[in-house]
Amino acid sequence: MNSYTVSYFGLLAERRGVSEEQLTSHAGTPSELYRDLDATHQLGLTIENFRVAVNDEFTEWSHLLETGDRIALLPPMSGG
Repeated sequence: MNSYTVSYFGLLAERRGVSEEQLTSHAGTPSELYRDLDATHQLGLTIENFRVAVNDEFTEWSHLLETGDRIALLPPMSGG
């Protein structure tokens, strides 16, 4: 099990009800982590709809995670 800090933004923060949380997971990539989070919390977006950053750097969904990583889930933003 790895320990991560997950930050949610925009619609994902609204749907999750928090903007950040600490969690432990067996997930080894952001894709696996989001799949687990979506299954548990019904976040309702597919990874094709938004971007992910690990430790403040945009990255691929297949990026290998390490314990202590900070993962930011960034859905499309709207506004003017």
